[in-house]
Order: sequence, then C-alpha cells, then structure tokens
Amino acid sequence: MTTASSGGRIRAYLEFVVAVLFFFLARSVARQVAADFAGDFFGPVAEQAAFLLFLILGFAGFGALFDRQKNPISGQGLPLRAGWTGEAGIGLAVGWGTAVACVVPLTLIGGIAIVLTTGHAAWIWLLIDMLFFALMAMAEEVAFRGYGMQRFAVVVGPIGASLGYAAFYGVVQALLPGANRLSVVVAVIFSLVLSTAYWRTKALWVSWGLNFGWKASRALVFGLAVSGVTNHSPVVEGDPMGPFWLTGGGFGVDGSWTALVVLLLAWMVVYRATSELDFRYNAPVLVPSGIPVDLDAAARRQHEAAMGAAEPATPGLVQILPVAAPVASKPEETTSAAAPERLPGSIS
Repeated sequence: MTTASSGGRIRAYLEFVVAVLFFFLARSVARQVAADFAGDFFGPVAEQAAFLLFLILGFAGFGALFDRQKNPISGQGLPLRAGWTGEAGIGLAVGWGTAVACVVPLTLIGGIAIVLTTGHAAWIWLLIDMLFFALMAMAEEVAFRGYGMQRFAVVVGPIGASLGYAAFYGVVQALLPGANRLSVVVAVIFSLVLSTAYWRTKALWVSWGLNFGWKASRALVFGLAVSGVTNHSPVVEGDPMGPFWLTGGGFGVDGSWTALVVLLLAWMVVYRATSELDFRYNAPVLVPSGIPVDLDAAARRQHEAAMGAAEPATPGLVQILPVAAPVASKPEETTSAAAPERLPGSIS
C-alpha cells in the first residue's frame, strides 16, 4: 500500500470533517423537508429517502470536486458491478440469521406474545415499512461507511477508520430515547461488523443487506422493538417477556446481552462468507513496469562475461573440382571407326 503524503493526509482529514458536518446538515434538512411535504403518514419514508438522496449527491459532489473522481457514486461503495445483488443477498442472509439467533432464546426462555392484524391495509403498510427499512439501512451505510470513512482511512488506515466510525455510530445511537450503555456497545460492535463487510468487498452491498436483514427481520417478522421504536410492523406486534439481559427492555433486542454475543459470532460469519469477494476485489493487481529487456541478449552477454568472447572459427576451404571434359579420339581412329567394314569380294 502506498503511504499518503503529509499534504494528502491533511486534505483527507479535512474532507472527513466536512463529511461529518454534512451528515448532520443533510439529516436536519431531510427531516424538515419530510415534515413540510410528506405529513405524518409518509413522513418517515420521505425523510429516509431525502436523507439518502442528499448524502449520495453531496458525497458525490465532494468526490468529484475534491478528489477528481470519475465515478463518484461508485467510489462511495455503490458500484453496479456483476453480482451485486448476490452480495446483498449474502448480507441479507447473515442479518436474518443473526435476528433469528437472538429471537430463538428469547422465545424459549421468556416468550413473545404476538398479535396479528391481517387486513388489506395492514399488508400495504407492511410493504411501505419494508421500503422504510431498506432506505434507512442504505442511508446508514452511505453515511458511516461511504465517503467519510474512506477519506478518514487515508489518515488512520482501515482499522482506525472503522473504530472511529464505530464510535461515531455509537454516539448517534446513544442519543436515541431509551438507549443505555449496553445498547451503545452493541451498536459499536454492529458497526464494526458492517465495516468489515465493506473493507472485504470494497462495496456497500453486503453491509446494506446485513443492516436491512438485522433490523427489518426483528421489526416486520417478529414485531419487536428496534432502537426503542415498537410500531414498525402493522401486521405483527410482539411483546417479549423475560429478563432484561435477554429482551433489552423497551429499547429492543439490540440492547441485550444476547445481541452482543450473537453479533460477535456474526462477525466471524461475515469474515468467512466474504472470503471469495475479498480475494476478488482486494488481491493485489500486478501492473507491469520498467523498461523492455532483451532476455536473449542479456543471457548472451552474461555467458560471454563468464566464458570470454570467443573468436569465430575460420571456415574450412571447400575445393570445387572442374567437370572432366571428354577425351577427343585421334582422327585416324575416328575415321577407321566411322568407315564401314568391307566384306571380302565386295565392290566398293
């Protein structure tokens, strides 16, 4: 890895600070826009949609202006590369499995009192709530693992950037109603799991699927509270029963000791599940460099330096003999040979 120069580090740090300030500005403006134009019913979905739009466009502008990025949206971790839906599916499967692993002991030890509402309107609102969680998960990924964390990594490295943004995410979660120390620790661990998914794939698709699966599964399938909010699912309402270390109280399972242990195990699962993607997108690329070299000439020079330059041998002489001419016969021999033989008594 090439070490950034001092000037590059300073500029990257300033870009990181600007990204953090823009995060709070975008969230405040999105909340105001949703309140003014969407009303109470569609306000949460509109707020997350506006927040995500502001983040993507704002960070893309920073990347194009400050870093001369040719594809600033892809540079944030959103490349539409081959197989990106499969990557999101990997994250979704891990998120769903993590949620189930927290709910199973809750069901066996304490129990969940469930109330179902199966009206037509309830199913429509369920789809809207799914859209809400999808937008919220993507907004969190762009905010906490997008442009800002990538610029911070130039200064402190990937591990330092992951730890710094995990602390940042923990502070944001600590401001939620009903949060406690344990829920903040769970949020920090969860952020580290998501950052691991990003660095091993160089994209946000796995972390987005994991974030969505972890939160939407608990809220929409089991009807449990997520970050202290209990009214997400219009179809399923769940009331968990059991000790605080198991249920997380009113804040939800993401404030329980069960979630802490399960997320630590999910960290290893994510690391293993992204092995192929890590090899594909993080393996060093061998780029040819230097000057062309004539290997044959170099080998010949090396041989001559070791053995000495040998003079070429004098070619042997080849004598070419003339073609033998036919021997001319004597005239008398020719005449006598040419004259016909006379028979006795013949008249000439």
